[in-house]
Formats: sequence, C-alpha cells, structure tokens
Amino acid sequence: MNKNIYENFTDAKLIKTRNLLKGIAIGFGVIFILALAVSIYLIASKGLKESIAALIPVFSLPIVFTPLLINFSLLNKEIKCRNL
Repeated sequence: MNKNIYENFTDAKLIKTRNLLKGIAIGFGVIFILALAVSIYLIASKGLKESIAALIPVFSLPIVFTPLLINFSLLNKEIKCRNL
C-alpha cells in the first residue's frame, strides 16, 4: 500500500489539489480565529459558566484542521519531489 496517495496524480492535478487545500486551510484558519475571538468576548462579557458552549468550536476546529494539514504536507512533499 502506498504511503503517499499523491504519487499517482498528474502534475496539473497536484497543483490544483494544492491550491484547493490551501484555500480550505485559509478558510478554516479564519473561522478558527473568529471562533476564538467570539469565545473570548463571550467569556469576558458573560463569564465562563454561561458561555461554556462557545468553547466547543475552539476545541473541535483543531481536530478537523489536523488531517487537512497532514494531507497538505504530503502534497507539498510530492510537489517538491517532482520539482514543480
């Protein structure tokens, strides 16, 4: 079994997939920063006991973000290996 799923991709598909994953990563990063800011605001204004539900996105987004970053790094390694 291949460790790198991107070995069989064409050069154009590698570039297209990298651009797509980069856009998704930027989007998740912006959402994470906004969720963190809203959580901090709610905790500061209402207290921790009343706004504990606002912390759920702050703790769940890194779990969603990790596989995306792993795939992005594998994709970048394959692009670097092919000298694109």
